[in-house]
Amino acid sequence: MKNLFADKKTIAILVLPGLIIMLFAIAIPLVISFILSFVQWAGFGTMKFAGITNYTRLMKDFTFWRALYNVLLLILITVFIQNVFAFFIASLLVKFSEKNSQILRTIYFIPATLSLVVVTKLWVNIFHPTYGLLNKIIHVLGFPDFELAWLANTKTAIWGVIWIMIWQGFGWAVLFFYGGLMTVPKELEEAALVDGAGRLQIQLHVVLPNMLPVIQSIIIIDVISSLKQMEMVYLSTEGAPGGTTQFLAVYLYQRAFKYGEYGYGNAISVLFVMIAVLMTVLIRRIFRKSIEQF
Repeated sequence: MKNLFADKKTIAILVLPGLIIMLFAIAIPLVISFILSFVQWAGFGTMKFAGITNYTRLMKDFTFWRALYNVLLLILITVFIQNVFAFFIASLLVKFSEKNSQILRTIYFIPATLSLVVVTKLWVNIFHPTYGLLNKIIHVLGFPDFELAWLANTKTAIWGVIWIMIWQGFGWAVLFFYGGLMTVPKELEEAALVDGAGRLQIQLHVVLPNMLPVIQSIIIIDVISSLKQMEMVYLSTEGAPGGTTQFLAVYLYQRAFKYGEYGYGNAISVLFVMIAVLMTVLIRRIFRKSIEQF
């Protein structure tokens, strides 16, 4: 086996298929998208070179910046609210018996197994202003002034959409944290407990350092997932009302394919990729320093 991997030709043969797939699936489309971001084109017909017009327009596009704001809002809520709560739930599940833990993990993970269409339709019906379950409950409780068109109100729509995303993705977060916690050496926790460390100290100085690689992976997944959110937004509000629930992936799709602004859509996609890469690199650097400190 050692001699096999010492042969450069063998290494090249093994690596080449992956490189070809990466080239045709990622590199070439990115280059083509970058080139097309400098044209005015509807996807068919005459193509006109526009220089940096698409990018200058993008800098002044309020809807684009609103979509980016919504992405950042979703990232913050996912990282600092969903993940904190999921970590707490996972910490409790680790202490349960295997049978009880398995039952609870299954319950938490059920929303993640459902189709995005089913989940979105379910919550759109719950939020419906006329026959929705939420307004029915509010009415029964005697608070008619709080009955709203939740996904059509400019003040509540974005929170409704984010809630749908969080509800569907919470099971994944619990599962990832649970898997990470199961890898933390129990001997270290027991030794710290014998030395007089409290539960909070054990979490901060034993569990957390061992969980940093897992947390880093989860946050990177959260960032990428937030950036590419499309189905739930498109199926629930399509960015309405007034663009308040717009997200980057939906806005890119609408400009390119709904309004026939293919060049402008590609300009959005270029910035989309740049933002994703920069945020991923930043997160990795932050966690690299934290891991080195521990």
